[in-house]
Amino acid sequence: MNTQVSTGISAKSNDEISTVTVEFPQADLDDLRARLERTRFAPSVPGDSWDYGTPTAYLADMVERWLGSDGRGFDWRAVEARINAVPNHLTEIDGQVIHFVHVPSSNPDAKALLLAHTYPGSFLEFLPMVDSLTDEFHLVIPEMPGFGLSTPVVDTGWTMKRVAAAYDVLMRRLGYNSYGVHGSDGGAMVGRELALLNPEGFLGAHVLQLFSFPSGDPSEFEGFGPKEYAALEHMQWFQSVGGYNAMNGSRPQTIGAALADSPVGTLAYSELFESFGNGTSLVTPEQVIEQATYYWLTNTYASAARYHYEEAHAEREPEITQGRIGVAVFKDDFQTIRSLAERDNANIQHWSEFPEGGHFAALERPDVVAADLKAFFA
Repeated sequence: MNTQVSTGISAKSNDEISTVTVEFPQADLDDLRARLERTRFAPSVPGDSWDYGTPTAYLADMVERWLGSDGRGFDWRAVEARINAVPNHLTEIDGQVIHFVHVPSSNPDAKALLLAHTYPGSFLEFLPMVDSLTDEFHLVIPEMPGFGLSTPVVDTGWTMKRVAAAYDVLMRRLGYNSYGVHGSDGGAMVGRELALLNPEGFLGAHVLQLFSFPSGDPSEFEGFGPKEYAALEHMQWFQSVGGYNAMNGSRPQTIGAALADSPVGTLAYSELFESFGNGTSLVTPEQVIEQATYYWLTNTYASAARYHYEEAHAEREPEITQGRIGVAVFKDDFQTIRSLAERDNANIQHWSEFPEGGHFAALERPDVVAADLKAFFA
């Protein structure tokens, strides 16, 4: 079944997998351009630095790039061509439509690998890695409910644990009785949830972060050296600039109302792509605009933000994973502290550290991520 996707499309039954073509109406693109041309920028802070949040000068420059100084503007249709160059599908799991890309490998010995995206990212971040991974993996790249085309969200309570259970159903539905997962940010949390679930045939979770924090027990600091204390300082900095965590975790619909009405608001609220302006991000302006455009066209920032609320209000006791885990730590990302990670995860079998790259390593250094994935799942 071939279906053209705009927004709100759904699969017909729980067991049906529909093949879809992604093409947003030209009227939506024209409306986006008109809104960008009418942008009213906030007055800048004296000095216009990143200290107070996304600077006005940065936004003005990005809007120029979005519109295009040569009159052509950002080419969303070229992005759609890249999306439609791989097989896109919809299916229904746990009452929810889920969009995913499925690229089988021609290698008869290939393993199945699920790629779990970030926040505020999407499945788009993995498209540049497809060619480098399909020599060894059958790829499945889903979008979490509330992100992109995995909409509309028909229920509350979508925690990372529930997403992990849905992804396991998806892999079984596709015929994969054995598979692994890779993820960063929210995707890393989903990967850890799958390591907790540890379903039959689970090959492991390769993640860029394990969000293990000090419990308050002084003994956890025994053996800490400069590296670990520097990681703690980085955690504190990350928390000090991550105001979106508090907003999303308490009032996601409030900020969602603003983001649904302003493409530049969507761009500004995506400052994590720029590492909050600390100068370390290797994500290109074009990649940032691509993600912001996708969020805008699908009107999904509010539903994506709800994950912070659901996680903050989920009542759960701490659990130790038993499933196999591999960790890749990039220099300018959240610095996972190994001793704390091993406290919370009993089966860490792979640990890599890289001198360049950040929170969106799949966009910044896709070749390095792909090589480390292959090493872990070899």
